[in-house]
Amino acid sequence: MLFLFGLALGVLAVIFTLQNVTVITVSFFAWHITGSLAIILMVTMLAGVLVTLLMLLPQSISTYFESRRLRKRIKQLEDELAHQKELVVFARKTAPTHEELVQIEQGAIEKAG
Repeated sequence: MLFLFGLALGVLAVIFTLQNVTVITVSFFAWHITGSLAIILMVTMLAGVLVTLLMLLPQSISTYFESRRLRKRIKQLEDELAHQKELVVFARKTAPTHEELVQIEQGAIEKAG
């Protein structure tokens, strides 16, 4: 699907280039650039895309690190929940001995289904 989208975009770019072969001069401060209208427009659009990507980069990096932090927190909470389930299952049995309490604290009691 992505290949077909890229192929269609390429065909449109070729058609655009063939229909806009007029030579123009672009002035920007002291610079003067002469070239095909299509090429100058494409370079300008690519520059806009690059600037946009550079503006989005800090947010993307921040989101990545936040996601990592949250995944670690989820793992901690899942481990804590499993431990609490062990305690609940064990508490439903008869009063625990001192050795069993030590095993629970060490996480040695098997998880109940």
